[in-house]
Amino acid sequence: MDLRNIAIIAHVDHGKTTLVDNILRATKVFRDNQDTGDLIMDSNDLERERGITIFSKNAAVTYKDVKINVIDTPGHADFGGEVERVLKMADGVILLVDAFEGPMPQTRFVLQKALHLNLKPIVVINKVDKPNCRPDEVHDAVFELFFQLDATEEQLDFPTYYGSGKQGWFNETLEPFENINPLLDGILKHVPPPHINKGTLQMQITSLDYSSFLGRIAIGKVGRGVIKEGQQIALMQPEGVVKKIKVKELYVFEGMGKKKVSEVLAGDLCAVVGIDDFNIGDTISDVENQEALPSISVDEPTMSMTFGINNSPFYGKDGKFVTSRHLRERLWKEMEKNLALKVEESEGGDSFIVFGRGILHWVFW
Repeated sequence: MDLRNIAIIAHVDHGKTTLVDNILRATKVFRDNQDTGDLIMDSNDLERERGITIFSKNAAVTYKDVKINVIDTPGHADFGGEVERVLKMADGVILLVDAFEGPMPQTRFVLQKALHLNLKPIVVINKVDKPNCRPDEVHDAVFELFFQLDATEEQLDFPTYYGSGKQGWFNETLEPFENINPLLDGILKHVPPPHINKGTLQMQITSLDYSSFLGRIAIGKVGRGVIKEGQQIALMQPEGVVKKIKVKELYVFEGMGKKKVSEVLAGDLCAVVGIDDFNIGDTISDVENQEALPSISVDEPTMSMTFGINNSPFYGKDGKFVTSRHLRERLWKEMEKNLALKVEESEGGDSFIVFGRGILHWVFW
């Protein structure tokens, strides 16, 4: 099957999640009479409450017989631990900017990482229906930002689309259109198919999921070869550690969920069940031809905060989880999926030093 893997990056409140909603609806992921509401990809309660994407997510749609894997990424630097990893799965990015505000600091942060990975960019200028919008000036500002970030000549020659996510249209010009099909056509035209290397199985784990039934789930893009259900694979970790493990189950992304499959070909994104003791950056390789990929670097935490149990006069008056054991369990559970978070225990064991990327990083878990 023909494939495209694309990530969507934008500053907070520039309309990224609304754009994803439009893509899902335009490609008939849902029935015509199905009430899906808004913020479809923001399924976490805190994400819906605050109107901000915290966790990277995957969806897959089919347009003109081409499967498009859509990666929705956080738009704030405090959640950069998510962004840095998932961009490894993409072959192109949609840079979404507000037609009035233009590119913002968070846009710069994520775009720089995408350009360094040599991803093909598509620029979408959103909210052109609003008063005081200035799409032409914003386009020039985006070009200047690309230039400042040392974009290649090919990246500087980016296609631009204009539109309104709220009204449900995007076009190559400022002329309103009936739907977002011009943008979907642009994805097929400008984003290259995954580069497939010849050889045996090689896949880097770039993200993870967690299920109380299946345990930790490794997610990544199959770089070459084929991975099959029941296959013996070599899990290659830093310092030459190699573990031989059997793949229990395989899933690919379909619509808003996952579909169980027997094998996944190179270029597609997949979720692997059965590998519990893995880290981000580990390589899944063929048992007979063990080749590791370079490890993924995630920016270190920038701030720390001490968390401890309540020792005030009101101790025990409110709350259900009030002991250091409860606090420890919550922190260790969070570290299962939040890889940008680090925790150190105090000598007494009644408090914990939590290292994160910023205030929002703590608030939202």
